[in-house]
Amino acid sequence: MKTIHDSETLQEGQQVITACIFLHHVFDGTEKVFVARRAATKKFLPNVYELPGGHIDYGEEIPAGLIREIKEEFEVDVRLGDPFYVFTYDNPIKKTQSVEIIYFGTLVSPVESIVTHPDDHSGYKWIAEGEISLIADANKGVDDVEFRGIKKGFALLRGESLTF
Repeated sequence: MKTIHDSETLQEGQQVITACIFLHHVFDGTEKVFVARRAATKKFLPNVYELPGGHIDYGEEIPAGLIREIKEEFEVDVRLGDPFYVFTYDNPIKKTQSVEIIYFGTLVSPVESIVTHPDDHSGYKWIAEGEISLIADANKGVDDVEFRGIKKGFALLRGESLTF
């Protein structure tokens, strides 16, 4: 069942911990990553594609919070791997700075069981490494810090190192 969290409540000057998942799966021999499109009704980055995840509650372990967020937003179970990328971003709506941690992850639930909730996401895609430009837009260009994390995830899956 979906739990509603108010992610737009003003928290001026606070630092927020968030986590997201580099949820990867092989389709017809091609490694792809799951990206979700934020709902058009979101005040912060509406209609933007992102790695799925969310805010970690106070006192919550980061991996447990990420698993909870994925279950709430997509109604699937995931298995987390190691964290591999950390970045920060400012949220001018909440007036906060977020520290975001990207974890590797795989689905435990079947791929076909992914559900989106219109208050959170308007859709999703599975993209290959060369398709990042297909989800870039004026709000998030191909050099966006989160997209750099996606590129690093693909490099690490190939056994390569990628630094910025």
